[in-house]
Amino acid sequence: MESTGEVVVAVSEGVLLLDVAGPAQVLHWAGRRVRFASPDGKDVCTDVGLPLAVSAAVGDLTGSIDTLLVPGYPPELPVPADLVEVVRVAGAGARRVASVCTGALVLAEAGLLDGRRATTHWLACDQLAQRFPRIEVDPDAICVRDGQVLTSAGVTAGIDLALALVEEDHGIESARSIAKHLVVFLRRPGGQAQFSQRARIGQPRNKSLRTAVESVTADLAADHSLAAMAERASLSERHLSRLFRQEMGVTPAQYVKQARVEAAQAMLETTDDLVAAIARHSGFGSEETMRRTFLEVLGTTPSDYRGRFRASAL
Repeated sequence: MESTGEVVVAVSEGVLLLDVAGPAQVLHWAGRRVRFASPDGKDVCTDVGLPLAVSAAVGDLTGSIDTLLVPGYPPELPVPADLVEVVRVAGAGARRVASVCTGALVLAEAGLLDGRRATTHWLACDQLAQRFPRIEVDPDAICVRDGQVLTSAGVTAGIDLALALVEEDHGIESARSIAKHLVVFLRRPGGQAQFSQRARIGQPRNKSLRTAVESVTADLAADHSLAAMAERASLSERHLSRLFRQEMGVTPAQYVKQARVEAAQAMLETTDDLVAAIARHSGFGSEETMRRTFLEVLGTTPSDYRGRFRASAL
């Protein structure tokens, strides 16, 4: 069903410019009226210092909003308390509510994500899950819809979100046409894991556990079964498994898989080695095993990953 109602972008001081500009451009090209509103109706300044003119206070528009869109803010800034309050009220009356990036934290503070699935920028997924246990956080999703509430991953994922809104309201052909005009995927391949995976492997505090994980990274192709790692760490298999869960948040097998994926990602990005050779060097053994693991963990194939992230000579 086509919707032509008003889209209100609720902003406060320090809002991320691209979180605002990307979705607004998509929706404007779809013929939607997009209005910018702040808690007090005053203009705001974006994170890059660019002034952003607003046309109203969010509260003045309550009751006439079709889609309420909440962009994100730099992670070092606190969630704007004044914005949370107006979003709580306006969101309750809007037909549909959506957030871009860390705008999900605003929706969460406003209580609009309670009992729902949601996502946000991969760097903020843990924060969202820990602070708001009633939210089911999907750290790999680019966009999540739960009822009439939509959330998206970081920054440019706001464009993906807006294209999904256009497809819902105006049809697939309209969304496809705008995606072509923007030179972006209508639905990008893979999820956030292809961007975030290499940031997930930490360094343990326990000395024996550190010995185990360092043996993995020192020779990814070696035997890293639970029994072999436990022997190298001079620990029982049960104790080692418990330390992995406590300090790393993963099982030993999951850690080995992540370490191998991380190494393969680095080689795919920075070398011209054949995929088969990278599979051997990173411990997968075969190209097919690496391909299956990439699809499982990153949602994309090694070849597609290289095509997206390989350093360019341009």
